[in-house]
Amino acid sequence: MLRRFVQVGARELRRTQSTSASAEKWDLYAGVLVERLPVISKALNPLEKQFQDLLWRVEFENSLKSDHEIKHERETVQAELIKKGKMHVDLEDSGAKQTAQDLKDAYIEELKKFQLGDRTTADDTANKTSSTDRCLEETLYLLVQQQLGQQQHLILPQGKRQEGETMRQTAERVLREQCGQELQVLFYGNAPVGFHKYKYPSNQRKESVGAKVFFYRASLRSGQVAEKPSKFEWLPKEALNGKLSNAAYAESVNKFLL
Repeated sequence: MLRRFVQVGARELRRTQSTSASAEKWDLYAGVLVERLPVISKALNPLEKQFQDLLWRVEFENSLKSDHEIKHERETVQAELIKKGKMHVDLEDSGAKQTAQDLKDAYIEELKKFQLGDRTTADDTANKTSSTDRCLEETLYLLVQQQLGQQQHLILPQGKRQEGETMRQTAERVLREQCGQELQVLFYGNAPVGFHKYKYPSNQRKESVGAKVFFYRASLRSGQVAEKPSKFEWLPKEALNGKLSNAAYAESVNKFLL
């Protein structure tokens, strides 16, 4: 009998908790992961460089001769015949003619003037995190400073959904409001790529108990963030976790970082 009372009591407790949970109201938010994709390819490590050299040697050994190489060989044979007196040449025509060797010499001189661009920029040296002209080999992610409760936090741009909006429309509006009109991005789709939820402090709960944030991914096309946010940073993945102060939030974001 006692066991039956315990089972009935536990069932009623679960039913009460389920009813109270279903009655909870949550605010819907849209967040945007804006990424600046790599501008240049990553530098090769020693093993990759060794493999690349091997592929170049194989390609060189198996490749056919180009028209320039065939012309150069033909002109070399003609020059030897002329030296031996076995072939006559018109001096007027030969003076106006550009040989393959002349072209090769010109190419070599032009190559000597060529210099590879620097893989680092002035903003790299200055560690200017508000600039996208840095960390050219890596993907940079945008964080903006927003107020959550009584404190300021560096997070992905996010804002509350308004009545009548789809979540994608909310994400687009939030990005305009947080970052200005100059920032041009391309959204990857209408479906969110990530999710995070958190509860408000007890003394701040009015109509809702917390917020559910649906994240969308977008890539930077042009422009820059307006000076409207008090602070914003473009950070690589390795530096992102150090700026996200909330561990649960950082864990949710890391789930959809590439």
